[in-house]
Amino acid sequence: MARPPILSVALPSDTGRVLSIQSHTVQGYVGNKSAVFPLQLLGFDVDPINSVQFSNHTGYPTFRGQVLNGKQLWDLIEGLEENQLLHYTHLLTGYIGSVSFLDTVLQVVDKLRSVNPDLVYVCDPVLGDEGKLYVPQELISVYQQKVVPVASMLTPNQFEVELLTGLRITSEQDGLTACNTLHSAGPRKVVITSAFIEGRLLLIGSHKKTVEQPPEQFKIEIPKIPAYFTGTGDLTTALLLGWSNKYPDSLETAAELAVSSLQALLKRTVEDYKRSGFDPSTSSLEIRLIQSQDYIRNPAVTCKAVKYGN
Repeated sequence: MARPPILSVALPSDTGRVLSIQSHTVQGYVGNKSAVFPLQLLGFDVDPINSVQFSNHTGYPTFRGQVLNGKQLWDLIEGLEENQLLHYTHLLTGYIGSVSFLDTVLQVVDKLRSVNPDLVYVCDPVLGDEGKLYVPQELISVYQQKVVPVASMLTPNQFEVELLTGLRITSEQDGLTACNTLHSAGPRKVVITSAFIEGRLLLIGSHKKTVEQPPEQFKIEIPKIPAYFTGTGDLTTALLLGWSNKYPDSLETAAELAVSSLQALLKRTVEDYKRSGFDPSTSSLEIRLIQSQDYIRNPAVTCKAVKYGN
């Protein structure tokens, strides 16, 4: 007697399903390793596509691994489509190292929105930091002309927002002007995740709820921790996605929870390194993600938003 065919069926997600296209390391927490687990803790089903698979992050003396190209990415998308598995509520992207891969990501955005027009695209435009470019120069114009217009939320750092807008950010007003420039290009939500302004480290957020109204804008002063960490930008964007889904009309609430969560995790990381007899100021630290899961799931709000007047 012939066996009946086995048909696999994926149940829809009640809380949300995220397609996360980011880097992956076997050891350590950057890219998808820094984003997937926190989003799962916040109740999401997360499907990661690893744009690279490296042994460790590139801050170590050496690394080895593989890089996914655009054709391979599209092959995975077609495999999902063939099995009717392309219904996502969110797309999350981080580091992308080539124009060809970024062009394919743009095709993925179009494909996902053809299935779910309400797809939320959260883009961390990883270009560089502190004046140093991490990617080929030609990616900047692709982000400016093609990616920013289709993003729902953008989470650049200070250097990246300067590259995307052509504006120098030396004051809080500069930051707000840059957010407005990005709003006019597409995304309703913009979060400058870190900006050193007049000796303070700030997050500046802006939410343009309607075309007619000015955006609701705010800042959060971030306590400085005397150590260097990897994976914090990827984690921050993931937390902003997660909490923004819970508080869709209050970006400042989402940002308060994300920053407070991150701060608690970084303090735990420094404490753990010190407890092991390691001087945290001597090199970059791997974040203690698993050990800090309570701070991710139920953060105490320690960093409050201050709204700007319109």
